[in-house]
Amino acid sequence: MSEFLNNTTSPYEGQYPDGHPVRTYLEENLLIRNLISELQSVSSVENIEFFKALFDKLGKVELHFARKENQLFPYLEKHGWTSPSQNMWAFHDQIREEIKETRKAIEAEDTEVMIMTSQQLFRSLEHIMQVEEGRLLPNAMQMISEEEWKEFKEGDKEIGWMFDKDPTPYPADEYIHPSQDTQRRTLPFGTEDKTHFDEGWLTPEQVNSIFRILPVDITYVNEHDQVVFYNRGEDRVFPRSAGIIGREVKFCHPPKSVDQVIQILEAFKAGTQDLAEFWINFKGQFIHIQYFAVRDPDGTYRGVIEMSQDVTHIRGLEGQKRLLDWE
Repeated sequence: MSEFLNNTTSPYEGQYPDGHPVRTYLEENLLIRNLISELQSVSSVENIEFFKALFDKLGKVELHFARKENQLFPYLEKHGWTSPSQNMWAFHDQIREEIKETRKAIEAEDTEVMIMTSQQLFRSLEHIMQVEEGRLLPNAMQMISEEEWKEFKEGDKEIGWMFDKDPTPYPADEYIHPSQDTQRRTLPFGTEDKTHFDEGWLTPEQVNSIFRILPVDITYVNEHDQVVFYNRGEDRVFPRSAGIIGREVKFCHPPKSVDQVIQILEAFKAGTQDLAEFWINFKGQFIHIQYFAVRDPDGTYRGVIEMSQDVTHIRGLEGQKRLLDWE
């Protein structure tokens, strides 16, 4: 049971198991309403610091929204209900902006704007909670299976909750490490034409497409110092051609840098190093170059990955960009 209930019985006791994701959403709504009630009863002029502290707690509604967007909505989409992702997410973003505006007014101690923006925020929060309680969560309970609700546990924990103390885990059983989780889940795609990687399945065409669009030059040299792969991007920093495949790597670098390449390979093979890093100015670009030792899980050396990237644009970025500017 959530800490904010002050040791009283949850109104959802018996309706939902303790820690169930839906019960947690509903109990967070109780917390939101309690915080709004307190904020409305506090004089923002006489008790500005207390008002700030309460508002900071209310601002944790971002965790409530993030769990919906990253946990609940994908499961609803899998069952064919996509409107929450399209419509409610937009309302989340509106509320995020209202929180931002209210926080700005609080920091400036602009009481008039603070009152106006906070009241609008409170109305927006109440509206979205009513939609959750009247439509979203009841429909989710009908659509999502018990086994799927159990899958929420680790994802919810990674995002977090509004409460000071985490809710009871659901289901309330012993934690199972991912390496020991043998449950087979139904995949929404076939795997006959795909290769299984550490996480997920990909076709050779998908792998090739991913490597082609990556904004980095990648070259893989195997444990025998032979070049076995490079990605064919459109804007490679250092040109490559098909003739390099199978060639010994020391013959693929200018004579002046061969000794350094050999030094890197020897250190990687000996296990004394795992990364070599350089940056240079090249044709008006600032190039970041990294060499990574590739090893099996048992530490056996399997070669080296060379990654080069033009980071001129990245180094020049300032501030932040949150909106598209495609027009």
